[in-house]
Amino acid sequence: MFDSSVRTLVVVGAQWGDEGKGKLVDVLAEQADWVVRYQGGANAGHTVYVGEQKTVLHQVPSGILHPGVRCAIGNGVVLDPAQLFVEIEKLVAQGVDVVGRLYVSDRAHLVMPYHKQVDGASSASKAIGTTGRGIGPCYVDKVARRGVRVLDLRNPARLRTLVEAGVGHANEQLVTSGSALRASVDETMAFLSDVAPRLLPLAEDVGLALSNAVKARAALLLEGAQGSLLDVDHGTYPFVTSSNTTVGGAATGAGVPPTALHAALGVVKAYTTRVGNGPMPTELGDALGEEIRRIGNEFGATTGRPRRCGWFDGVVARYAARVNGLTALAVTKLDVLDTLPELKLCTGYLVDGELLREFPGDLGLLERAVPQYDVLPGWRKSTADARRWDDLPGEAKRYLYRLEELSGTPIRYVSVGTRRDQIIDVKA
Repeated sequence: MFDSSVRTLVVVGAQWGDEGKGKLVDVLAEQADWVVRYQGGANAGHTVYVGEQKTVLHQVPSGILHPGVRCAIGNGVVLDPAQLFVEIEKLVAQGVDVVGRLYVSDRAHLVMPYHKQVDGASSASKAIGTTGRGIGPCYVDKVARRGVRVLDLRNPARLRTLVEAGVGHANEQLVTSGSALRASVDETMAFLSDVAPRLLPLAEDVGLALSNAVKARAALLLEGAQGSLLDVDHGTYPFVTSSNTTVGGAATGAGVPPTALHAALGVVKAYTTRVGNGPMPTELGDALGEEIRRIGNEFGATTGRPRRCGWFDGVVARYAARVNGLTALAVTKLDVLDTLPELKLCTGYLVDGELLREFPGDLGLLERAVPQYDVLPGWRKSTADARRWDDLPGEAKRYLYRLEELSGTPIRYVSVGTRRDQIIDVKA
């Protein structure tokens, strides 16, 4: 994907998350100088296989598994320092060289212990189906201007003032929710005192470093978390995450200008999944949905929760292509469909007698939507060993061509398994 005209590439989920972005970033990172996470937090789970070694990364960019690639956590991420250190320790135990390669924006906000307490006690969080990891409450404090940033660890007096404000607000929320838990200023300060000596050596002005890299024409790979339909502005609100998961969030979350973003690769599964509550028009609530979940091992990398499974939704893909300005698609998990005798692709929604081709913002319309399908024959052959476009069965190519038409975006990559080598570059 990188060439003389594309030096900065954004990889973004084009469904409801869990599309396989981690694998694509891992594959593309071999060509990159920098890999950057730009939003979300430890609620993300990017799974990468190197041989038989499975690595699940929640905050560290997926490029860390490539020696020599610099990795950065941008200012748009809400950072759980305890989880970060767990990830780093696991990587080091695997023999991955992290020292001097991982940078954390000093403007990134910290997920505090009291954010997790509030998240766990919130009835609203439970209704939406969040991961309960304190992400939403941390973003709330960020917008309310009482958040704690990495750079605040350098100023103990200011840090205590911010913690007092955060703890006070958290305890108000805990009282309102009926929880017996209470946050403590002293305990929170003790937690941060333990965190600071390990975190501050990683802290950098990431935006400045990336801007200098752009000027030097380095190859930058910006890694999104979750998916476009979970974007706080463009997703199925209120059943969304707390950040901008779309390409627009890449510039603000990494600290680079929008003009530095040259291309956007949208990642979609060959079918559709969703974790948590909220509308999903093509959901299969039957034995077939269970079979797809079993074959695809559709359980959350972060929570272990079973994912809801359904047919590929062309309306969702077309919408994601529009709001992100996608220049190409990567289709993952095509092999999961290998055994199915026929496949369906959603082409539109019938709502109250009207056919909708564009994704609506009104959840009421989505809840009444009846998906309209094209039905295509399955290929009933294994695609796991395909390494070139011509290796795919004709029916699989036909399916992908129709997916391409519905999304309005050319397919560049097709993944047919979990391993690094199980991927087809359509242009190769």
